[in-house]
Amino acid sequence: MSENSEFRFGGATGVGSMPGGDAREAAKTVTGSFEDFPFLAELPARGPGADMIGRTAGLLVELYARVEPSGWRIGDRPGRDTKRARSWLGEDLDALEEFTQGYEGPLKVQAVGPWTLAAALELRNGEAALSDPGACRDLAGSLAEGLRLHLDEVRRRVPGARLVLQLDEPSLVAVLRGQVRTASGYRTHRAVDRQVVEATLRDVVGVHGDGPVVVHSCAPDVPFALLRRAGAAAVSFDLSLLTERDDEAIGEAVEGGTRLFAGVVPSADAPLSDPAGSVMGVRTLWRRLGLRPGLLAESVTVTPTCGLAGASPDFARKALAHCVRAARSLADNPE
Repeated sequence: MSENSEFRFGGATGVGSMPGGDAREAAKTVTGSFEDFPFLAELPARGPGADMIGRTAGLLVELYARVEPSGWRIGDRPGRDTKRARSWLGEDLDALEEFTQGYEGPLKVQAVGPWTLAAALELRNGEAALSDPGACRDLAGSLAEGLRLHLDEVRRRVPGARLVLQLDEPSLVAVLRGQVRTASGYRTHRAVDRQVVEATLRDVVGVHGDGPVVVHSCAPDVPFALLRRAGAAAVSFDLSLLTERDDEAIGEAVEGGTRLFAGVVPSADAPLSDPAGSVMGVRTLWRRLGLRPGLLAESVTVTPTCGLAGASPDFARKALAHCVRAARSLADNPE
């Protein structure tokens, strides 16, 4: 973590997805809401190729995927689904570039991590890539190379940005526990050894060099210690899913310099409390762990609980603005 300790994150940002299909509108909303920590918006409502799996499949190098009735399947050559995914990503990058002219500061880009990708992408036989250790290795290697090229492209378009790479791993816990279902649905794939999971993540995290990587999972039981060992500078999670069982791992993470991206603002249309109320759970956690209140603003970035793809455009704008106000409340009144 030492190489990232000097990196200055913003106090609030989004998780990744936004509602609707207008790339310019999404980029305008994101950059207008988060003046000191914008992110490259994802718009899954546009259809296959804009969804998180298809979008990341479009980044792969020398591996391609196409849409089948059962989901995304690895194929031999780039087809229209790959082209569509790349075209939409290009649109999103054009819009981000337009609205970040002269921007200097942290900027977040998201992609699906190697284990969620292995659980979601099918091999030719219809089973998840997760069923084949060799396929998992090939997929992770292809993803790492694709991410390296993607990060270079974003740096070229937004030269003043200090990039933060977010790896989305909602299936990570299911992979570790052997809970990913086979194609038939009657069985589950065997649990992957924790050391293999950690080593693969470390390899993919390593593509960002000395830049910070945040791993996001809005599932329960996020493996904080494993992610830290794999090199994650920050962990993004839904605060409402934490239990006191997570306390020790979180306390060790904060004391070790790991940043927490705390999902505290609803990600679908719902009443919003006052900003101080939204971060009350973070303050309660801090007191329970016996951590210094002054560490709060240094250690926490406020986000929605998950992506905002399912929200109305109006609520999404309000939720992002609310994250900024909640982060300010945390910084101004850490006690």
